[in-house]
Amino acid sequence: MMSPAKETRVIKIYNFERGARGMRVAWQCEEMGLPYEVEKVSFPTSEAYRARHSLGTVPFLEDEGGVALAESIAIMLYLARTYGPTPLLPDEDAPLLARVLHLTVFSEATLGAGLNTLMAAHFAAPETDKRNWSVRVQEKRTEEAIQYVVQQLGDGPYLAGARFSLADIAVSTTLGLWRGALGKTLPDPLAAYQERLAARPAHQRASKATRG
Repeated sequence: MMSPAKETRVIKIYNFERGARGMRVAWQCEEMGLPYEVEKVSFPTSEAYRARHSLGTVPFLEDEGGVALAESIAIMLYLARTYGPTPLLPDEDAPLLARVLHLTVFSEATLGAGLNTLMAAHFAAPETDKRNWSVRVQEKRTEEAIQYVVQQLGDGPYLAGARFSLADIAVSTTLGLWRGALGKTLPDPLAAYQERLAARPAHQRASKATRG
């Protein structure tokens, strides 16, 4: 349970309108019952925003005590450690914790590693470059990572078996970019998994909060 002091904090999340990686942070806040507000960031980012976060990326989080950090997975781990304990990060079970940490980081370090490049090619590259060598290689790597998710999910409702965790929030959000932004199809088990997670009330509230 959070202490009274922690309960009075309001976390600020800076995010693009409909930004998927910021949405995953809001989703975690909703699942944990943490008060937060979303500050919309324009694209391209303004000088005012870069004065706050010089790299200009989103999401970016500010919390009390001078806490400020970027990178959605780092933010998720910070929230779980600062405002936990939480079932989303099962630190009482070492093998399960290892699995959750692995798949949470995997969501960006492997599965999401090339998505920004693929989206840039899809939306901004000249027609002659949209299917160039690097795009084809990155698509193949992403497809292999997606098959790995299918294997890890198996017959379970969640990536940690019966337990919903940070890994589901992180991986599901990346799968949403593949399907939503790039228009790719997902294997049937992952399509059903995405529908199952989208039905969670916390997901629906976070989605609404991060839309325009």
